[in-house]
Amino acid sequence: MNTPNPAPFFTPDPQAAAASRIVDFARWAARHRGVAAGADYAALHHWSVTDLEGFWGAVWEYFDVEAETPYEQVLVEEKMPGARWFPGAALNYTHHALRNLADDEAAIVALDETGAGYEVTGKRLRAQVASVAATLRDLGVGPGDRVVGYLPNTPHAIVAFLAAASLGAVWSVCGQDYAPQAAADRFAQLEPTVLIAADGYLFNGTTHDRRDATLELAHALPTLKATVLVDHAGLPWPSSTYPSLVVPWEDASTRSEELACTPVPFDHPLWVVFSSGTTGLPKGIVHGHGGVLLEHLKTLVLHSDLGPGDRLLWYTTTHWMMWNLVASTLLTGATTCTYDGSPAPLSHPDVLWELAARHRVTVFGTSPQYLLGMAKFGIDPSVHDLSSIRVVGCTGSALPASAYPWVRDHVGDGVLLASISGGTDIVSGFAGSAPTTPVWAGELSAPHLGVALAAYDAEGSPVVDQVGELVVTRPMPSMPLYFWNDPEGSRYREAYFSAYPDVWRHGDWITVTGHGSVVVHGRSDSTLNRNGVRLGSADIHEVVERLPEIAEALVIGAEEPDGGYWMPLFVVLAAGAELNDALRDRIREAVRTGASPRHVPDEILEVPAIPHTRTGKKLEVPVKRLLQGAPVEQVVNPAAMDAPELIEYYARLGAERRSR
Repeated sequence: MNTPNPAPFFTPDPQAAAASRIVDFARWAARHRGVAAGADYAALHHWSVTDLEGFWGAVWEYFDVEAETPYEQVLVEEKMPGARWFPGAALNYTHHALRNLADDEAAIVALDETGAGYEVTGKRLRAQVASVAATLRDLGVGPGDRVVGYLPNTPHAIVAFLAAASLGAVWSVCGQDYAPQAAADRFAQLEPTVLIAADGYLFNGTTHDRRDATLELAHALPTLKATVLVDHAGLPWPSSTYPSLVVPWEDASTRSEELACTPVPFDHPLWVVFSSGTTGLPKGIVHGHGGVLLEHLKTLVLHSDLGPGDRLLWYTTTHWMMWNLVASTLLTGATTCTYDGSPAPLSHPDVLWELAARHRVTVFGTSPQYLLGMAKFGIDPSVHDLSSIRVVGCTGSALPASAYPWVRDHVGDGVLLASISGGTDIVSGFAGSAPTTPVWAGELSAPHLGVALAAYDAEGSPVVDQVGELVVTRPMPSMPLYFWNDPEGSRYREAYFSAYPDVWRHGDWITVTGHGSVVVHGRSDSTLNRNGVRLGSADIHEVVERLPEIAEALVIGAEEPDGGYWMPLFVVLAAGAELNDALRDRIREAVRTGASPRHVPDEILEVPAIPHTRTGKKLEVPVKRLLQGAPVEQVVNPAAMDAPELIEYYARLGAERRSR
């Protein structure tokens, strides 16, 4: 189990910290706002959450946000939901994404798992965005219309997004590993005007043909006026009958046009990002131009220290919210890298590190699963020159303490390992690190600026050094404007505000430590509650997955009809391992000593695989409900899973258990 440790694992170099952009912002705030923070992150954070108008107004001014019409007030109504930020302001996200790019420098570096790549300069990017925007305008797209992408993580997706946003249209995208019906479950809700789709994508040495899938998806979207077909994988488009006009990407993106960005209100919808949709239709979460602009400038510049001359490479798919931050890297004037392929292809498992070295990446982003896999399989990134990497960002789930020494030893002892916890809901982070914060292994250094984060007990009181619910007590500009097709706001309020009135409850168990860090224990709706003692599932996963024989683990705490409590541990074995009595004993001892003696599993069962969402999160609650006997159709949407065939497997396990 992660426990607070007063001795930091990593302390920033004082000279590097003093030269960081967050310290420059603090100095600016001292001169212009009278904020005496300097390099003291805690003091800067305190100001950011006690003076919301002062802080967010300072972010606006410091980053020189340009508006066609000025705002009347920073925050008119401080309430959740429904806070009104910067009323009166008219601006455009795309204008800010393109304004700081040097004409002849790389704005985007396109990479793939073969190691190949090409650059898109700032001048070329502006020209492509202008051309695609003109094409969309000719197709009848205007403010409020929806443009959707069925695309891998390539420059085409960023160009299409920026073009749509420049017109005030609303963007949404998902990766092509989604089946056409799964993509339609998302996009059909939006009633889109234009679909932009690629011929295929690369993954683990295979080019996946998505031409037929694109045609099927287009037929499932009756509101389309046009489908734009992107040549990415080198597969010729057949002469198929589409339900609407077909436009080749080459025609759409090579026109000679001038870009004119349409000013829109601060809270005009920018994009719709979707929840995983593990039960029912995925929820469409709507964010606005202004809120995303300010939040991403704050996160990328102040927390990640990104700016001109930097390069970010963060492994993501287009349907994970990290893709949105990959695109927003352009706001900072830094270069962003897109990547098409597996993060660790069998033929070249360290390709991401090789690319980071070759392209002098300064911020490298990944997931705990990737770092733990690198360590477990003995892959050594240090064979490459990683001296340019300043920050390794990690998100998607809790990063266990065991990963920290590995990153130090194999990437660099001066590298800031920034574990981040956030969500699609705010399309950013709640807590993480900054260039001025120490790092404690297994902990997130501090709440992010502007995030009034706390851990609440069952009575709704903040607690320190105790496990509680992650809550946010004051509004943020990037909180959702609303959910799509939720006109009364009932689904929105139920999702975040049903537990504590007027306070955002995110659904994670955390500990806010006495030294100000944050420990994430996992989802609160999958908490292990044995005899009244609560423990996050992530704490058990961490200690079990350290064992070399275990590739992955999933622990479930299931309440039974007779009042009993069954806590099985499912394990996927590493190659050559055998689940015998000796290994079971080692697993139990690891849980007993490393997590909690009260949470030793009742049974340890070998399974072929652990089910995940398509963004890699373990499906703990759906598996729990399947084990308890809930009907499959009420538990999980197969289209939201990485391996739908596992549904029946776990449902059968539950049925066998109940029949004993």
